[in-house]
Amino acid sequence: MLHDQRVGQLPEDVRSCYRFFAFYLANGTLCLDLLDGIDCRPALMQFGSTLEQVMAIFSNVLDIDEHDQVTNAGDAEWRAAQYIRRYCDREYTVEPPFEAWELELP
Repeated sequence: MLHDQRVGQLPEDVRSCYRFFAFYLANGTLCLDLLDGIDCRPALMQFGSTLEQVMAIFSNVLDIDEHDQVTNAGDAEWRAAQYIRRYCDREYTVEPPFEAWELELP
């Protein structure tokens, strides 16, 4: 099926950010300075809701400018990684604490 030009797509830069985020998450290289030594993948796959929350945080934090260019991919990745770290390490404190809008499930 060919792409219908009448249907909008996410901007290419946004799609690229999601692709890289998924790649880093799947191969265990997301924010290595925060998650190094923590293999969170089994925990993320055990219950779908954990991965759902990680994706929601990434989506909620990700911003684009008026030219559809992502302005804060690193920030979105970091906040998602902080959630993962907290999920896997109850001693870890998220700083700054998550705000309600970051945790919303769209």
